[in-house]
Amino acid sequence: MLAIAALAAFAAPAAQAQTQGAGWYGGGNIGRSAATIDDERIRGGLAGQGLVTNSIEDRERDTGYKLFGGYQFNRNFGLEGGYFDLGEFGYTARTTAPGSLTGDMSARGLNLDLVGTLPLTERFSVFGRVGVTSVRTEGRFSATGAARVPYTSPTSRQTSTNAKWGVGVAYAFTESLSMRLEAERYRLKDSVGNRGDVDMVSVGLVYRFGAPAPAPRTAYVAPAPAPQPMQAAPAPAPAPVVAAVVAVAPPVPVILTRVNLEADSLFDFDSATVKPPGRIALDKLAADLRGLRYDSIRVIGHTDRLGSEKYNAALSSRRAAAVTEYLVLNGGVARDKVAASGAGETQSVTLAGTCRGTKATPALVACLQPDRRVEVEVQGTR
Repeated sequence: MLAIAALAAFAAPAAQAQTQGAGWYGGGNIGRSAATIDDERIRGGLAGQGLVTNSIEDRERDTGYKLFGGYQFNRNFGLEGGYFDLGEFGYTARTTAPGSLTGDMSARGLNLDLVGTLPLTERFSVFGRVGVTSVRTEGRFSATGAARVPYTSPTSRQTSTNAKWGVGVAYAFTESLSMRLEAERYRLKDSVGNRGDVDMVSVGLVYRFGAPAPAPRTAYVAPAPAPQPMQAAPAPAPAPVVAAVVAVAPPVPVILTRVNLEADSLFDFDSATVKPPGRIALDKLAADLRGLRYDSIRVIGHTDRLGSEKYNAALSSRRAAAVTEYLVLNGGVARDKVAASGAGETQSVTLAGTCRGTKATPALVACLQPDRRVEVEVQGTR
């Protein structure tokens, strides 16, 4: 856990994981909690009453949960506080001189943790936590037959300050919502003053408040210059009664304008559904097209080289089709003038050797961002 926190402190800041920015968050976990009952201590207490213990039935497992909120200072460190309930645990000991002793304990309280996070990919990260708790334990004891409660009162309460720590992994579904799987150990003092541990393995959801969607940026490429008209060669002096014929060049199709749209701004990760910020960029493009007289529009989707070639080709085609559908349905573009296609990873714009590596690390994903794009070419004649 300490190693994870140390690695998080020195992780390269160039790896821009979307979900690890600063801001407030909240969530909850539920899982299985486990305590260790000190059977030898119970046998010793009953032996002090002159009784021999025949059997002890331990109840060491229960369901625990926690609710939390926190603030992420940066992609590596956050401060988190919350309320936890570790459940109830207990035992029933039976003795030879007929009798039984039953004890039950519950534990709940508040915690404040420092959380260190180390992103592994754009979506996966590991984290470690260390913190302090205020735990309130409550005990209830009863006895039958020859056994008797070894304490002055059948009920007891104890509030203590203790340490806790844990490790876990997280996966971000979107910029706002992620899932955690973690294991934690809570040190506590039970209701009669004994020190012990309760371990909890849990799964939960985290929601980040106000996670901003990046504003789409569009890069407009200046229209290609119109070709110069072909000049006919000077005709020779006309022969008597013969007319000279000059060939006229046919209109040449040219690219009137080309627009590059960032795929990361148009779509969520592994999605072909246009996000609200992406709709703003496409609405602006549609408005610009209304001022042009054009013959056809080509929409070409591109991906980076991460993932299989087959998968990237399919993803780029789906995204090109989504942009086309939006321009037709919402931008007033005639469907018969638009053609969509996917180029996959075959037309990257990043220079060879610039983005090194094959694993989808945050740094490599950020470096390959220019390759993830949708190009819109407007063609006409002049």
